[in-house]
Amino acid sequence: MALDLLVLRGLGLGDLLTAVPALRALRQEFPRHRITLAAPRALEALLPLTGAVDAQVDVRGPGPVPFERPDIAVNLHGRGPQSTDALRRAGPGRLISFGTGPPWQDGVHEVRRWCGLLEWYGIAADPADLTLGVSDRTGPAIVHPGAAFPARRWPPERFAEVAAALDDVVVTGNADEVPLAERVTELAGLPPARMLAGRTSLAGLIDLVSRSKLVVCGDTGVAHLATAFCVPSVVLFGPVSPALWGPPPGWRHVALWAGRSGDPHGRRVDPGLLRIEVSEVVDAALEVTS
Repeated sequence: MALDLLVLRGLGLGDLLTAVPALRALRQEFPRHRITLAAPRALEALLPLTGAVDAQVDVRGPGPVPFERPDIAVNLHGRGPQSTDALRRAGPGRLISFGTGPPWQDGVHEVRRWCGLLEWYGIAADPADLTLGVSDRTGPAIVHPGAAFPARRWPPERFAEVAAALDDVVVTGNADEVPLAERVTELAGLPPARMLAGRTSLAGLIDLVSRSKLVVCGDTGVAHLATAFCVPSVVLFGPVSPALWGPPPGWRHVALWAGRSGDPHGRRVDPGLLRIEVSEVVDAALEVTS
């Protein structure tokens, strides 16, 4: 009889990538279980690369989760109570979660948070186990000006100055970010063909980043893809400290932050983010690619 292990992580690209070490730890600890990830269907292309997921159910947010009676359910989504309650309703034989296990703590890096949860339950997890591959750095530099909220979006005029200072650059983004990417491309004096926003699926973006020589972006999912493929990166932080969501030290990752925190969901660009100057970003980009 097959044993089912259900994991809830109904969040975005960066959120899933920060949970890869925890997912791999579960795979190692429960090799006979069929691991099903409850996460947005849009992330499907990423799952085979983790080596830790057998199946997926489409879930956005903390639930409900369309799954019945797993042997084990693991809450990698949040502190609860909604996500924890959603997994309880699935009727698991065993529930691994904050609240039912260790207390939630603020000020913990997202990768270490979920590894720490598993370790509390006696499951060994390595926070450094983030790699999905290693770029050969034969592809273009990527400038990604978008982010989920305006508070985390450095001005397009500044991204354009950075793009103009680099060689062999493409500008990426999702379908909603096409106008932003077009503006950066135009201001940088790049050919229209260098604007890839809205033209690449997640699989296409993964392929692009996996070959890239550099990623310059804000605090968003593409930054975590750069980490996953060992691509040199310059990541601009504003309202959230890189101590909570930044790349690991080393391997040519630079996290720029002015040292002040704010609302990551704000509707205006964070004042701390505006303190980061174009020259800082260009210098960091040249440093990590030298």
